[in-house]
Amino acid sequence: MRSFGVEEELLLIEESSLQPMPIGQYLVDHHGPTGSGHRLGVEFQQEQLEVVNPPCTSLGEQLETIRAGRALADAAAGEVGGRAVALATAPAPATTHLVPEHRFEQIAAWGGITSRQQLTGGLHIHVQIDSREEGVAILDRIRIWLPTLLAISSNSPYWDGTDTGFHSYRYQLWNRWPATGPTDIFGSATAYDRHCEHLLASRVPLDPGMLYFDARLSAHHPTVEIRVADVCWDPEHAAVLATLVRALAEASARRWRAGHPPAPVSAGVLRAWMWQASRCGLESYLINPHTGTPAPAGDVVTHLLEHLHPVLTEYAELDAVETVLATILREGTGAHHQRQARRANGDLQDVTRSAITPIP
Repeated sequence: MRSFGVEEELLLIEESSLQPMPIGQYLVDHHGPTGSGHRLGVEFQQEQLEVVNPPCTSLGEQLETIRAGRALADAAAGEVGGRAVALATAPAPATTHLVPEHRFEQIAAWGGITSRQQLTGGLHIHVQIDSREEGVAILDRIRIWLPTLLAISSNSPYWDGTDTGFHSYRYQLWNRWPATGPTDIFGSATAYDRHCEHLLASRVPLDPGMLYFDARLSAHHPTVEIRVADVCWDPEHAAVLATLVRALAEASARRWRAGHPPAPVSAGVLRAWMWQASRCGLESYLINPHTGTPAPAGDVVTHLLEHLHPVLTEYAELDAVETVLATILREGTGAHHQRQARRANGDLQDVTRSAITPIP
């Protein structure tokens, strides 16, 4: 079984005021590696904290690891009157403070207002691969399911004090950077490397770290890295999403070895599918990857489960995944829960307050 791990980008807030709190660098400086294998890291803004979780081999282990990572971040923030919450955008207007690192300062100067408005939290999922060729084969075959994964994770309806009308507005903000979003089919590791080289030769992305594709080969680990998801409202949602990605990677690798080509969907068409998922989440239509036409979101999730049935059954994870996905379809994603929280009193602070604790 392939190992898989997650990185979560959490929002740091002051517990009393519920406003974003610029303590990210401080927390990282004062909390080193843990015996559990978790690590805290800085993100672009001081109001963010990255939790790097150790790799796992099962859904149950992944859920425990995510819960422990969130608790670690929240406890660290609590030492200075803060909290760490799983909100993919800050609901209320926020003034951001850049982490004082040379690379971030270069990116901020280059990115202008895009940099200043970049306070977003994603869920990055790494899945072990045997080779870069296998990794690219996985990227080529997993790409048509990325809109469905985004919809399942959607947890960012509010930004700058406004209901954006989107379920994942984080995805819209993030895609204002160059070298983001879907990619075309590569076909080989050589073609993948050539694409990256051409982008870097343009000097629009300032360095390889700014190749922010929705899914890419990791530069530091023998993994594919799926970067499309919002940080999830519920750790159980995050663990199931990671499990789906691991199963998609395995199913894609098997299809590659069996000689099945990837679905011939262009990056331009796939970008439209992603926009739809970002806009509507699971509350309307998604694009059915088999037909390229709209279908009820629940039906598309069912198609995904059918596609992954052999792998999830083999890994003894099908029942648990089906149960959580049924709950999400019935009770809503994080975006739905955020809107419910605001409807209670019409106050955006209620959105942030509802995300606080207890962390499940």
